[in-house]
Amino acid sequence: MATTTIQDAPVRNGALATYHFRDLALTVARGEPLPLGANRVQGGVNFVLICRHATSVSLALCEPCDGTVRAEIPLDPRLNRTGDHWHVRVEGLPEDFCYGYRVDGPRGGPHRYDPSKILLDPACRALSCGTPWGQTGTLPRLSLIMPTDFDRINDLHPRIPLEDTIIYEIHVRGYTVHPSSGVRHPGTFAGLAEKIPYIKELGVTAVELLPIDEFDETDCPFVNPYTGERNRNFWGYNTIAYAAPKAAFASNPERTAPWEEFRRMVRSFHDAGLEVVLDVVFNHTAEGGDGGPTYSFRGLDNGLYYLVDDHGRYQNFTGCGNTVNSNHPVVRNLILACLRNLVAESHVDGFRFDLASVLGRDKKGHVLVEPPVVEMISEDPLLRDTKLIAEPWDAAGLYQVGSFPGGARWSEWNGHYRDDVRRFWKGDRGQVPLLATRLCGSEDLYHDRGPLHSVNLITCHDGFTLCDLVSYNQKHNLANGEDNRDGHNDNCSWNCGVEGPTDDPAVRALRARQARNLFATLMVSQGVPMILGGDEFLRTQGGNNNAWCQDNETSWLNWTLTEQNADFLRFVKRLIALRKRHPVLRRRTFLRRVAGHPPDIVWHGVEPGEPDWGFDSHSLALALDGRRCDRPGVVDRDLYIAFNAYWEALTFTIPASPSGRRWRRTVDTALPSPEDALDLDEGPTIPVLHRYRLAPRSMLILVSEA
Repeated sequence: MATTTIQDAPVRNGALATYHFRDLALTVARGEPLPLGANRVQGGVNFVLICRHATSVSLALCEPCDGTVRAEIPLDPRLNRTGDHWHVRVEGLPEDFCYGYRVDGPRGGPHRYDPSKILLDPACRALSCGTPWGQTGTLPRLSLIMPTDFDRINDLHPRIPLEDTIIYEIHVRGYTVHPSSGVRHPGTFAGLAEKIPYIKELGVTAVELLPIDEFDETDCPFVNPYTGERNRNFWGYNTIAYAAPKAAFASNPERTAPWEEFRRMVRSFHDAGLEVVLDVVFNHTAEGGDGGPTYSFRGLDNGLYYLVDDHGRYQNFTGCGNTVNSNHPVVRNLILACLRNLVAESHVDGFRFDLASVLGRDKKGHVLVEPPVVEMISEDPLLRDTKLIAEPWDAAGLYQVGSFPGGARWSEWNGHYRDDVRRFWKGDRGQVPLLATRLCGSEDLYHDRGPLHSVNLITCHDGFTLCDLVSYNQKHNLANGEDNRDGHNDNCSWNCGVEGPTDDPAVRALRARQARNLFATLMVSQGVPMILGGDEFLRTQGGNNNAWCQDNETSWLNWTLTEQNADFLRFVKRLIALRKRHPVLRRRTFLRRVAGHPPDIVWHGVEPGEPDWGFDSHSLALALDGRRCDRPGVVDRDLYIAFNAYWEALTFTIPASPSGRRWRRTVDTALPSPEDALDLDEGPTIPVLHRYRLAPRSMLILVSEA
């Protein structure tokens, strides 16, 4: 059927002339200016789009999975425009259709109007023409309206207190796509839900998912020089539609099925008592720089949605070609609507904001003291119980760890924690005072905000895995196709004497011990710990510290490692259980020494009460008083923790516990499994003033008896 276009249609009692979509007679009326997006109303669908500078806007109605435009309705600026809201109501549409907008406007300056493109609706929550992962679609992605009969989900948020939270960062596809995962629907939301029993048994309390919004995995421009194949945008930090779940992450990628499968997955996590945190990317989009594609914002109002100069050149604070104008009222309302819908309709429990410092820039790129969009997110009543986590830096050098402008509502990825703990165990000098500060929740950074504002991490998706951190001195990113120029050059890593894989038993044993040291340190630090998925069984990326484009075994989790490295997986589970068992490790407030009261923490060195804070020191010990948990009525056991990052054994004289109870050994990272991590009261007693020989580069944890 040929496209039907209404030109200069006469107004008849508030309605325009009738025309056809397929064999259905449609009636077009003026419509209402709110709410935004496409919404079903009595007798039809009301479409609303914000477009400030357009000289013409038309609504394209299309077939849902072949992109054929069946009707195109020009909107009359006298009838169909209220302020900057273009609106129209269409009656008689079928249930299954998709839509987009054709927009034209002024040329030059910040404007990039292209009437040859049909644009996505920024408010849509599903896209048409979804395909399985890696298949290049030949049809344009168009907007879909949400169904009226979707399954209402009545699950409850687990609402795990921040002090009890342990975050587990994973990629939806990478977690289960490897054949060894054993799931029925690999690489999908449904496949991830199948792994919930494993995640629950591991002991974490929340999964943090890399971007699940719609993106194009085939937009990577680089070629793997080893295989000659085009790399893929595996991580997905290149959003096409902020509110639409990634179709290729669903077992059925068509129509609104991905949105429904995502919601069912969230419900399954909640049923298991686990939370779901989403990594959201409101700092840039897939439209990129000057030569990038046009999906939506660029063709709607380039100078409104992006930071551009008077000539339309993009300000690139993200390293991805463009920067979202997030503090413009229209854009911040869009961001807030996306977050609110995810919480209200999918029951998401929190958000991690990629390059969150970009949210603090104004239209000129200047840094704001109180960014409006951050304040809106912080104060929104619907988001009140959600976890808000900032990656407090951007690609242009703005580094706000400890000073992100979100205040008490926000936690932050603590880059100082990551680097200081890595450097201590690497053996760098001058690290002992910094280690002590990080163990106590980074009061130097978070001051009166408390330790829970520090999200502590050793590794994350961006950088080395835990296994690679102790196996490589240098990045090995040649497969990315950028001549090894990409990725960080300073990783604070140490290969333990050999670069990469080795059969040397001494080196392998040292690497395993270093991995245990790093993980155990994370578990005994005040703050909120985050674990990179797969680190618990020592997955490797072969030294690639920027695997954003590696859709292969580099990024996929190989589940056979759970058996190959079963001893380390056991250690991880025991250390997570130790943290969850002892509230003294999960304080809401900073550790204190108050006159007239026993101190919350006592520092020691190799001798009781004699910590060595010197530049050449590589060791430290501490004791935590279990009676001082900062929770009314809660009394814990005492803990003694000793750190030896020196390359020789050190003998620590064991002090009395703060409450006078006997010590038992729980963890010694230098001992073979299962002695390296024991259950409560399973280990041998350690007498006061016992001289404990702690092996080179190892860590000891004693727990008092009840």
